[in-house]
Amino acid sequence: MGNDGNIKRYTVDELRAMRARGESRTDWQRVRAMSEVDLERSIGEDADWKDVRADWYEQALPVSPKQPKKLLSLRIDEDIVDFFRSHGPGYQTWMNAVLRAYVMAKRKEEQEKARPR
Repeated sequence: MGNDGNIKRYTVDELRAMRARGESRTDWQRVRAMSEVDLERSIGEDADWKDVRADWYEQALPVSPKQPKKLLSLRIDEDIVDFFRSHGPGYQTWMNAVLRAYVMAKRKEEQEKARPR
């Protein structure tokens, strides 16, 4: 187990042992006792959610690969890669999702243009 400030690292075996002992830093009794109003206020005060719209999930689409991904060598501007990478693990999957959303929007646009009027 390592400790970098507030970040603690555990091995899978350590996590399994902690779970077997019933160890948790979450006060589940307090969470279960919260009313909907308390819960909404708590979420609203969470800095990680400050820029997230309340209806964020309404536009969410499940993403699952329909086919294997293709390995590709691609040149992308450094600032673009830095932006995605700065958000942590999974940045390549996120980049793929952004490209997919663009392709879907363009396809929809093309279909609308092709419709007879």
